[in-house]
Amino acid sequence: MPIITKITTQKNSTDRYNIYLDEAYAFGIDEEVLIRYQLAKGKELTEFDITQIQYEDEIRKALNAAINFLSFRMRSKDEIRQHLKKKEWDEPVIQAVLLELAERKYVDDLDFASAYVRTQVNGGKKGPLNIKQELKQKGINDQLIERAMNEYSKEQQIDHAIQLGNKLAKQNSKLSELFLKQKIEQFLMTKGFPFSIISIAIEEIEYEKDEDDEWSALQIQAEKAHRRYKNLTGFEYEQKMKQALYRKGFSIEGIERYLSENGQSL
Repeated sequence: MPIITKITTQKNSTDRYNIYLDEAYAFGIDEEVLIRYQLAKGKELTEFDITQIQYEDEIRKALNAAINFLSFRMRSKDEIRQHLKKKEWDEPVIQAVLLELAERKYVDDLDFASAYVRTQVNGGKKGPLNIKQELKQKGINDQLIERAMNEYSKEQQIDHAIQLGNKLAKQNSKLSELFLKQKIEQFLMTKGFPFSIISIAIEEIEYEKDEDDEWSALQIQAEKAHRRYKNLTGFEYEQKMKQALYRKGFSIEGIERYLSENGQSL
C-alpha cells in the first residue's frame, strides 16, 4: 500500500496541503480532511482510502465555493445548486454540500423566501403575483412561497397599488379619464397585482378629471390628431378625428363639441 512520505502546505492557500505518496506528489487536500483522516507522514493508505479522501476533499472545495457565494447575499438551495453545477461539480457532491449548509443553518428556503418578500415589499414596486413568480424561478416550492407571502399583507398590497397608480396618473395627465383608468389597471396587472386588489385600489387612485381637465386633455390629443390628418378634408377628416379621439377614451359628446367649436365638423 502507498505510504505518505511528505506533507507540505500549499503556497497560495495555507489551509490546503500537498500529500506525497512514496516520494511522489499524489493530491491536495483541505485542512479539515487532513485532520479528519488523521493523515501524517508514515501512514499507509489503501486505494479505497485515497478515493474516499479525494471525494471528501471535493465536497470541502465545493462547500467553500458555496459559502463564498453566500457571502454576498442570502441564496435559495436551487441558486446554490445551479452555481455549483456551473462550476462542474457532480450532483452527489452538490447534495452533500447542501446538506452540510442546511445543518449549519447557512441555508433555509423559507427564511430566504420570507426575506426576499420583505425586501420586495419595502421596495413597494411589485405586486404579489410577480414576487411569487420570481420565487418560483429561484426554485422555491409552492408551499413555502405561500407561507412567505404572509409577509405581504392585503393592506400593504392595496397601499402599494394606490401609490403606483397615483404616480402613473400624474405622469399621464394629458390622457382622457377613461383611457387613464385603463392604463392604470393594465399597469398594475403587469406589476403583479391581482384584480381583487386593483379593483379596491382604483377607487382611491386620483385619476378622475373634472370637466375642465377632461376638456384640456381632449384638446391636447385633438391637436396631435389634427397634425396627423390635416391633409384630409371633409367627411374623411372628421371620421379620422373622431376615431382617433374615441380610441383615446373621450366621449362622443366632447369630440363633437371640439370639432364644432373649431369649425371642423360637417
